[in-house]
Amino acid sequence: MKKIAILCSGGDVSGMNAALKRFVEYAFDRGMQPCFVENGYEGLIDNQIHEAGYSDVAGIISIGGTKIHTSRSERFKEEAYRRKALENLRTHGIDGLVILGGDGSFKGMQKLADESGDIGFIGIPSTIDNDIAGTQYCLGVDTALNGIRVSIDAIRDTASSFGRAFVIEVMGRECGYLALVSALTSGAEMCLIPEIPYDLSVYKEDFLQQKKEGRSYFIAVVSEALKNSEEISRWFEEEIEVESRVTVLGHVQRGGIPTVHDRLMAFHFVTTGIDALLGGTKSAVVCYNNGTFVCKPIEKVAFKKYYIDEDLLKLGREFESPQHKQV
Repeated sequence: MKKIAILCSGGDVSGMNAALKRFVEYAFDRGMQPCFVENGYEGLIDNQIHEAGYSDVAGIISIGGTKIHTSRSERFKEEAYRRKALENLRTHGIDGLVILGGDGSFKGMQKLADESGDIGFIGIPSTIDNDIAGTQYCLGVDTALNGIRVSIDAIRDTASSFGRAFVIEVMGRECGYLALVSALTSGAEMCLIPEIPYDLSVYKEDFLQQKKEGRSYFIAVVSEALKNSEEISRWFEEEIEVESRVTVLGHVQRGGIPTVHDRLMAFHFVTTGIDALLGGTKSAVVCYNNGTFVCKPIEKVAFKKYYIDEDLLKLGREFESPQHKQV
């Protein structure tokens, strides 16, 4: 293997630049020429491929997002454009491609692998949603969680000052991982996610009792998947009789300076992926479980449903318990 490339696909996450830095430096260490593909699969189709050097990754480890940009490509779903992408890889003499992305990106990677035969492909889970089957952690999650924590801590200040309820909507697509962990670690009074059925009447009884005991404000963390933030805000005003506001955190959750944890995870993910390509792997995703990095076949990752750990869900179910009071 003489040349190896990397691209970012789908939503950006903090930690991608750290992965690019490790990719370039480790590729050189292993005697290969690293290459960048700009703008994800779109750039692969349009031949936006160039060799990368140390100067390309100098100083980027502390920057969020991705230096080589990313995209969501509709064209890539068509076989003719995938053939063009493979032709471009072969023209540049690239033997292996590392893809930073999520579930959709990996499904696209699998199509490339099936249609190629002579090029190796490795996926690195990179999504703040943390919803990839087969891995306990995806790149960017820790930075996103820390960003959410800062926001909720700040909102609690004004909630307590005004005696209001704040409904804070966090990202996660169809997965409630971000909302659940954020609610648990920020001392929220309510957590609503798609994985746990909820009963507002139970919350009502509990919250009214808390008001009698002196509580003047509430923090509710709600997953975007439920699409009910405005409804919950009205519920606070009508049923709990507390003035309420909705805060949608939105895309601020994706950016920011990557945490130490995400920088280190980026290094491990990339190192494991490059070693797998050098070992002859043709199509796999690097997964992290119980402190170990392993490569799993794409069909055990991209085509499986992710489930939040049951121990974490057990903690989440406690939110409806009358004993869950944090006055």
